[in-house]
Amino acid sequence: MERKIEQEVRGYRTKDGAGVSLVRVLGHQTVQEYDPILLLDSFDSMNPEDYTAGFPMHPHRGIETISYIYRGFMTHRDSLGNEDTIGDGEVQWMTAGSGIMHEEKLPAAERMLGVQLAESSRKGQNGSSGLSQHQKLRN
Repeated sequence: MERKIEQEVRGYRTKDGAGVSLVRVLGHQTVQEYDPILLLDSFDSMNPEDYTAGFPMHPHRGIETISYIYRGFMTHRDSLGNEDTIGDGEVQWMTAGSGIMHEEKLPAAERMLGVQLAESSRKGQNGSSGLSQHQKLRN
């Protein structure tokens, strides 16, 4: 079976949240082609000024994020009081339904290196009111 590349996507440098420097690989311009994937961001910096501003409280509605931190730390916190920190080599899967506020903090570290994938929740869960879950794979 021969496989063929249908589309090549190139990431671009941007800032998001309160000024976090990152490379956006998939975003608004690719939602139709890569549905249910909404975003794919990567970050790699040895300069805390590039990321410590984090992502202040913001709403989600029927979204799931998978965060992989190869180096550094990321703390997720939501308006229901859930909070969890992942670090070197750890993965977190977060589900947030409608009505939930959420933030990510990125404390200073020797190096911040990781990726985050955001996707629409599975059919039937989109917009689930009051749902918030954090699942972690520890190193």
